[in-house]
Amino acid sequence: MKKSIIWLLTVVMGITFCALLYFQITYLENMVKMREAQFSEGAMRSIYGTVGLLERRETMHFLEQDIRMLNSNYAHTGEESAEFLTSEELFPIPQIGKSPVISYRKPTDKIEKRYHELQEAIWEQYVYQQGLLNEVILSILYDGARRPVLERADADTIRKVLNVELANNGLDVPFSFAVTDNNTIVYSTSDYDPDLNEKQIYSARLFPNSNSRYELKVEFPTRTNYIYSSVRFVIPTLALTVLLLAIFIFTMILAFRQKKIGEMKTDFINNMTHELKTPISTISLAAQMLNDDSVRKSPETLHHISEVINAESKRLRFQVEKVLQMSVFENSNSALNFRTVDANKIIAGVVSTFKLKVERFGGSLSFINDADEAMVNVDEMQFTNVIFNLLDNAVKYRNEDVEPLLSVRTSDVDGKRLRISIRDNGIGMKKEDLKKIFEKFYRVHTGNRHDVKGFGLGLAYVNRMVHVFGGDISVESELGKGSEFTIELPLAQQ
Repeated sequence: MKKSIIWLLTVVMGITFCALLYFQITYLENMVKMREAQFSEGAMRSIYGTVGLLERRETMHFLEQDIRMLNSNYAHTGEESAEFLTSEELFPIPQIGKSPVISYRKPTDKIEKRYHELQEAIWEQYVYQQGLLNEVILSILYDGARRPVLERADADTIRKVLNVELANNGLDVPFSFAVTDNNTIVYSTSDYDPDLNEKQIYSARLFPNSNSRYELKVEFPTRTNYIYSSVRFVIPTLALTVLLLAIFIFTMILAFRQKKIGEMKTDFINNMTHELKTPISTISLAAQMLNDDSVRKSPETLHHISEVINAESKRLRFQVEKVLQMSVFENSNSALNFRTVDANKIIAGVVSTFKLKVERFGGSLSFINDADEAMVNVDEMQFTNVIFNLLDNAVKYRNEDVEPLLSVRTSDVDGKRLRISIRDNGIGMKKEDLKKIFEKFYRVHTGNRHDVKGFGLGLAYVNRMVHVFGGDISVESELGKGSEFTIELPLAQQ
């Protein structure tokens, strides 16, 4: 699959997942806000219902005290009511045995007078009763303000009424409450927490029509759980979407990594083909020359051809060995032969052998031994290959404009570890390359794929072996100025 198609699929799927997450989160937020509004409305309706009922109960308390007085006033007013005409006077009935006489009686002054007297009596009764009611209301306001709040609204009554009101509004949640006077708690339930979040506390003034300063404050400790419990079915879908997004991202990372590994393997095969093809071609050409009689008659030519075949055979064997280096020790360390050796002696031997190759390019290679103790427990052959690979890389990636200057230094680290530093003045590396140089098949590009021979296995092999020896390896490099590889190995126990 092309890289552009993978990127297109990644972008499309990423946008799709982000949009899905956005809509789910928006829906969840709207549901929570709606449930919060419904809860607040139901809670306040219940509190106002409780406050109203308490006020009506207090009014009934005072009305019961004054009911007898009102009844006596009603009776007294009835006895002193104006005299009314009898029904016979208003509607006379004819006597038996006499002929009925149908006549019409005009309103007299007496009836009109009685009518006005009746109106006046009704008005006086209304004014009197209104005065009594006003006295009762004033008595309620005055006497109510003097009554202790525990008599006006006790805790048991408030709890019972609140339970009923909350149930009527569909809120089956635990609650606690307190009665306050100017934010000072007069009394409260044992589980009331004044430091609770303000969003979980609802309040209303007690006896608002009497200018009371008391407030009823109700808190719902499980308010948040109650609200989110109604939308909990959305949370698993949101979690599943996030999980799918994580799986998708991980899959895309693996896809790009596999794509990259595929490209590196292709690069490795191309380089390996080129590296193996050159010595094979040379050996084949030398073998063809041996078939020539004139060549066989010349001892000098035969000697030269034999040297070429020998050199190219060594080169071919070396390339094959580098390919096998990683596969031999990828899964097992059973082939290693650990023993305690003097690292300074091994490094000195490699430097002595490699110095000729460096001097051929007009450069120099120095070895500085600052380590008083250099006994390490390693496989001698593999340790030699590690140093050889690092020096070989330093020569490969030399700067052709300047003479190669290589140095190897050993030193102690706290008397417990041996530090080996290999420095060069080559082309250096970019920061992004430093993170990948120890990966298999990865090669730092230098402009031309085949300008530097290799398979991208040397540093991967070095990294693998150093960790097998129980050590660490790091690199510092600056583009155009060179690199420095540092190996730290634990010293062998005496």
